[in-house]
Amino acid sequence: MQLTAQASPRTGARDADGMAVASFVLGLLGLLVLNVFLGPIAIVLASVALWRGTTRRGRAYLGLGLGVADLLVLVAFMQLDSTPSWSF
Repeated sequence: MQLTAQASPRTGARDADGMAVASFVLGLLGLLVLNVFLGPIAIVLASVALWRGTTRRGRAYLGLGLGVADLLVLVAFMQLDSTPSWSF
C-alpha cells in the first residue's frame, strides 16, 4: 500500500500562479534592497511560471520585467560608484 500524494493538474496551476506572484513581489522588493539576489530569483520564478502555464501571466511578465530592472539598476549604480555594490 503506497501512501504517496498525487498532484492534481490544479495543484500545478496553483504552484505556477504562486510563482508568478512571488516573482512580482521579489522583483519589486529587489528595486529597493538586495537586487543582485532578488533580481535573478524573480527572473527564474517568472520564467518557470510562464513555462508551466500560469493563469497570472501579467504578474509573471511584470516579475520578469522587474527582475531585469533590478539588474539594470545594479549595473547603473555600479557604473556611477565604480564599486560592486551601492548604498543610499
